[in-house]
Amino acid sequence: MVICFGAAGFWLLIFGVSFWRDRRLFKNGIFLVLTLMFAGLGVIFAVETVSKPVAVAMVWAIVIAIPVAIGLLAVFLVINGVTMLRRERRRLSNLLSLIVGLGIIGFVIFSVLVQKIGWEPLAAVRSVLLGVLTYISFLFLCFLVYAFFYSRVRSSRKVDFVVVLGSGLIGSRVPPLLASRLDRARQVYERALRKGRSPRIVTSGGQGPGEDLPESHAMAAYLVEHGVPEDQILREDRSTTTWENLTFSRDLMAGLRPAYRCLIVTNNFHAFRAALTARKAKVNGQVVGSPTAAYYWPTATIREFIAVLASHPYLNGTICLLITALAIVPHL
Repeated sequence: MVICFGAAGFWLLIFGVSFWRDRRLFKNGIFLVLTLMFAGLGVIFAVETVSKPVAVAMVWAIVIAIPVAIGLLAVFLVINGVTMLRRERRRLSNLLSLIVGLGIIGFVIFSVLVQKIGWEPLAAVRSVLLGVLTYISFLFLCFLVYAFFYSRVRSSRKVDFVVVLGSGLIGSRVPPLLASRLDRARQVYERALRKGRSPRIVTSGGQGPGEDLPESHAMAAYLVEHGVPEDQILREDRSTTTWENLTFSRDLMAGLRPAYRCLIVTNNFHAFRAALTARKAKVNGQVVGSPTAAYYWPTATIREFIAVLASHPYLNGTICLLITALAIVPHL
């Protein structure tokens, strides 16, 4: 018990220091999850000192809950994937929840078949898949927990600019996803005005395929229609990616105020990855998220996690290769 709570305290201290230095770090999520895991073990051992049957019941509840949760998650993702097919365009990025849900079901069926067949090469493949999937699942848990935590820690410091990241137009029309970002930016702007501050809003987005005008111009028009003075809006109209959104907006803000501070607005599912990108782009600002339709959130979150995973190919690739090697050795 003491060891577990001591480990939890250690990881909490590491998390606190890292978070204080820069909250826009993925490793903060790893430190936070390790803190919670060791604290949970400590609670179980503490309960055991009072009532061993209750502690045993807690362990069994966790053991049973894990496969049940995985099964429910798989069904939920498949249902969500079908909903995405009905409501959104049929492209790979919109099929992710369906693919992951079917993948979980497929892996369970594969594991059962391997157990029945008893062929060693297949057992080795299952061990490799189980190891790699466990590693990826742990990272995904860290991503979810810290993204939730990050989105609920508000930045109280004064900002000079509110940057709204573009997400695409339909012709010249602002779609609901982008409108939610603009509405959130307007709320931030109006709250700052009530506190006696006067930040300027930066709409960020160039003209993409199928768009009648630069995205930032349509975004600015939307804000003006909803009461934001036009002279308080700056247009960054060259970017086509999140990286360009942030770097071009950074240059624009730094040109007007070298020691600027900003708040970046995007959708809630995109907020944490945008924060990671903002850190790499050396943008002096934190990120806040706007609401997203519930059916869209699972697929979008999976897509964001894959993008974060892919941003560290050598590290994750090396770890997966190491896991593969360790999993194969017992079957040789």
